[in-house]
Amino acid sequence: MNLGDYNDLEVARFVDFGLYLSSDDGDLLLPNKYVPEGTQLGDVVHVFVYRDSEDRLIATTLKPLARVNELAALTVRDVSEHGAFLDWGLEKDLFLPHRNQRNNVRPGQRLTVYVYLDETSDRIVASARWENFLQPDKPFEGKPGDAVQLFVAQETDLGYTAVVNGQYLGLLYYNEVFRPLRLGDTPTGYVRQVRPDGKIDLRLQKPGYEEAVDAADTLLNALRAAPNQRLPLSDKSEPDDIYRRLGMSKKVFKKALGSLYKQGLVELSPEHTQLVDKP
Repeated sequence: MNLGDYNDLEVARFVDFGLYLSSDDGDLLLPNKYVPEGTQLGDVVHVFVYRDSEDRLIATTLKPLARVNELAALTVRDVSEHGAFLDWGLEKDLFLPHRNQRNNVRPGQRLTVYVYLDETSDRIVASARWENFLQPDKPFEGKPGDAVQLFVAQETDLGYTAVVNGQYLGLLYYNEVFRPLRLGDTPTGYVRQVRPDGKIDLRLQKPGYEEAVDAADTLLNALRAAPNQRLPLSDKSEPDDIYRRLGMSKKVFKKALGSLYKQGLVELSPEHTQLVDKP
């Protein structure tokens, strides 16, 4: 059985307050409120296993915001002299010990943590020193322009620290960020360069010509789908309006607009962009 993860366990017996599931670590309770309707003796149930407030193994069909050995951005529910308690989507909050904190935290604060199983106590705990758990087996071998999966982990004076492909540290500079980001976001990013120290400079949009082609296609499809094939956007529009409608930065929008205009596909005005009907 995997503590802090999902398990497929067999129903061993029913009791008044739920049912017990059999495992190699003994039977564990699935309370009544989490028992799927129609469950019978001998059925196999997909459950998440953790410890309750009395440190007993317990099962739930709720889905936590993170499993063991995963990064997550979680909100602080409460603090005590021993540490903080984080909302991770289950009845019992996730414990963040003082020793695992960067700074003192406060209720309502959102922070990135790594969830792990403490070998000494056999308890699931969190660490705000999440970078200590990134252990890439080898140096990053990507090249500029490669698409990568990001986890937005921390905001800095320069931009946003992001975990690349679950293993490597990267940085999104503010001038490469054209839309709001929050901790825990997982956008697709693109490698700008790999620095000598192994850290990766990132961007949120495809580089160069490929970026412009994709943006032009996006804009053209949006125009075709718009009422009267007209969008209330122009090169005078606010960046937030452009992003909300098209999901691209104003800089990229202007490139796409210029491309379509040169092809004679759109008419421009200060207030809108109109698709041209081709004969």
